[in-house]
Amino acid sequence: MPGPVPSPAVGDPGGLPPTVHVSHHPAILHKLALLRDVRTEPKKFRELVREISWLVGYEALADARVHEVPVQTPMEETVGAELADRIGLVPILRAGLGMVDAMLELMPTAQVWHLGLFRDERTLRPVEYYNKLPDSATVDLCLILDPMLATGGSATAAIEVLKRWGAVRIKLVNLIAAPEGIRAVTAAHPDVPIHCAALDRQLNERGYILPGLGDAGDRQFGTGRAG
Repeated sequence: MPGPVPSPAVGDPGGLPPTVHVSHHPAILHKLALLRDVRTEPKKFRELVREISWLVGYEALADARVHEVPVQTPMEETVGAELADRIGLVPILRAGLGMVDAMLELMPTAQVWHLGLFRDERTLRPVEYYNKLPDSATVDLCLILDPMLATGGSATAAIEVLKRWGAVRIKLVNLIAAPEGIRAVTAAHPDVPIHCAALDRQLNERGYILPGLGDAGDRQFGTGRAG
């Protein structure tokens, strides 16, 4: 039986830097099609964001460090594993908020810090308006959560903020990425892995991802238009 035919609307993941990880999990692909659909209402959209975030986050945390601990089973004592890394979740307001609950299900002890960045519609550059990080880094691994990696401006700015804060290990977790955003982040921060559910074709003249899914924040919270 022949395999599935890739969509011509989605970017070719070939030739990507080794730090870029595009998921091919069937559950993600199925949920992603529903997420993109303009007919998907905000409630279902939020559920899909959470479900896909859980799956992508699961892959992103595959190399989190653990240490051995003794465990007493009903039969005998054995050796188990306990998370050694202190995990920090940094959702980019506001769209990144929809990814937090899924990540907390994976890592219930994670700390959550918020960064507020908005895109200047004239310059397409990020502007920081909110920063709730403590004075110095309190975690070993930071996961930046943002559904869309478009121009890469917000992601690059967020990484710069975290590095100044003292974060050593940083990962970027997205649902959909554009080639332009991938290039911008890997050029500025080649040490930061990127995990996403899909790599799309390109940006339009307004900096929106094509085919994308519209504005992730508007579609989650029922504001503005979906397209």
